[in-house]
Amino acid sequence: MSKKYSKKTMPSDTEIADSESDEPEVISKSSRKREMTALQKTGEALLTLPAKQFAKVPITAELREALELAATLKNREGKRRQMQLVGKLMRSEDHQKIAEVLASFDENSRTFRLQFQRLEKLRDDLIDGDNDALTHILEQHPQLERQHLRQLIRQASKEREQNKGPAASRKLFKYLRLAILEQ
Repeated sequence: MSKKYSKKTMPSDTEIADSESDEPEVISKSSRKREMTALQKTGEALLTLPAKQFAKVPITAELREALELAATLKNREGKRRQMQLVGKLMRSEDHQKIAEVLASFDENSRTFRLQFQRLEKLRDDLIDGDNDALTHILEQHPQLERQHLRQLIRQASKEREQNKGPAASRKLFKYLRLAILEQ
């Protein structure tokens, strides 16, 4: 039943707006379910992390234990229930920080892959006999030993000509990676 007002007792528009803002915001059951599902998915993403990265995630000890238990469970129903608990525990966590840390891990892996691909291309250019690439790399990284680098390039190109395994090519790649990426 709606409330009936006479013209004298009718509330003004500002009074109506004020009374509406005082009421708590109603969240639908569907949106709460979507939020809980998103929290569970974040928990599942945490499960896939390597141990070193998992240790860096800012979560409570209780949630960490729940995630470690979920990782060990084999029973489908048990794992589902444990993930629901993880979702429940995630409600009290700082979602923004966790998301930022997960994004940084993803960005770090993407950056690593790009650097890895650049090094592979550089190695292949050096083996193919690209003197410009050799000059360029020696200018950019004077810490590289010119003689050792040329020796590795010669061995790798000889292997390639003889259709042997890529042992020397791997040595060249490892030398470049250690000298360039891990300065």
